[in-house]
Order: sequence, then C-alpha cells, then structure tokens
Amino acid sequence: MEMKRLNATGLRAAGYDERDRKLVVETTAGTYEYANVAPEVYRRLMTSPSPASYYRESIEDEFTGRKLR
Repeated sequence: MEMKRLNATGLRAAGYDERDRKLVVETTAGTYEYANVAPEVYRRLMTSPSPASYYRESIEDEFTGRKLR
C-alpha cells in the first residue's frame, strides 16, 4: 500500500487499499488500520484543509482502529 505524507499535527501519512477497503494512518502515537472504510472517507482525509480534525471526527471516532505498530 502506498503511504502518502500528511502535513498535519499528529498525523504523518495515510494509505488506502480500495479493494480491501482498508485505511492505514500513521500518527505520532503509532500506526493504525481501519476496516470497511469507504473510498470517499480517504479522499476527504487527503483533501481536507484540516486533516487532523477530519481524522479525529470522521475516522477515529467512527471506526475501530487496530494498532499495527
């Protein structure tokens, strides 16, 4: 999965596997995988004027993450 850098407080990078609908987000606290994420959620994260806020409100609070490392 290709990880794309995020210029946001607390976030380093994100990647998305459209076939498996898995989102991986690398934060300063670790790397997390989220399952059953719609492609639109990933697109909105990557284009948001405030990716950190979008991540907290629309991903972290809505999906159960599995810590990878």
